[in-house]
Amino acid sequence: MPSRTKPIEKFAQAVAKCSVESSAYGKCIVADYNSVHKDKCLTEFLRLKDCYMAAAKRKS
Repeated sequence: MPSRTKPIEKFAQAVAKCSVESSAYGKCIVADYNSVHKDKCLTEFLRLKDCYMAAAKRKS
């Protein structure tokens, strides 16, 4: 019987495939961290989320 992948392992694998999007989101937040507010980096966040979702669906 094949071993079951834990959700955190699946998430970690997805995160590893989204370094460009993670970096862009992080740079956006850090650019003016004293003025963080809702939807400040919405575009970058949605790109990161889409990358995570796509990577999580792919079988490695």
